[in-house]
Amino acid sequence: MTEYEHLKRTDDGAATSVTLARPDAHNALNAKLVDELTRCFEEISEDERVRVVVLDGEGRSFCAGADIGYMRETAGLSYEENLEDARGLAMMFWIIDECPKPVVAKVQGAAMGGGAGLVAVADVVVADSEARFSFSEVRLGIAPATIAPFVVRKIGASHARSLFLTGQRFGAERAREIGLVHEVVPRDGLDEAVEENVGELLRGGPVAQATLKALLRRLETTEPMEAPGLTARVISELRTGEEGQEGLAAFLEKREPRWRTER
Repeated sequence: MTEYEHLKRTDDGAATSVTLARPDAHNALNAKLVDELTRCFEEISEDERVRVVVLDGEGRSFCAGADIGYMRETAGLSYEENLEDARGLAMMFWIIDECPKPVVAKVQGAAMGGGAGLVAVADVVVADSEARFSFSEVRLGIAPATIAPFVVRKIGASHARSLFLTGQRFGAERAREIGLVHEVVPRDGLDEAVEENVGELLRGGPVAQATLKALLRRLETTEPMEAPGLTARVISELRTGEEGQEGLAAFLEKREPRWRTER
């Protein structure tokens, strides 16, 4: 397994934790961390042992956005160099979003800018009640461009326009109301709530979950008249596949399916 400098990968049975490990910098993103997150999720996507991924941050914050030193460096780059750097950042979000395993974000403290983007590409998001979010790039004279596709898909164009243009900070309850966060809990209940969600995800069939994630992405660009054919093919393939056959047999025989992993 690959060794990383700015993040930690911890395997616990079928669940894997990917922890941003720059606590003194509130886990802010720099070029090295972006590269490591990309490579880590590429590795996890191909690892058949992994069923669920928990994405979290070490210390007081989940991820405070871009590192100050990183921003200073990009300000001195040429347009072509900035384009290459931005493509790498966009690819990181895309790789996490495309991960066939369910991704649970465990959010405490600050989730700003790119940190909020990481929240947007997670499938299930649990935040503590004191967490704070923002898309503050506009206040620096730039824009949350690389995360925009994922955020708009998550919270809709109306909320994105308001929050992108103002750059205002908002709390966990507002994040839940707009769909960026799914569950808000007291800080001392964060670990338990994440563990419960991991347990629920492990009840599902891994092939079905990967297929469903891919289907939901495809439906975003599928013409309405084509959707019935696409969804009929997907359910037929799952019903006749090995996992679907096992799930049905387990249900009829009143037993747990073979993929079921206890926590």
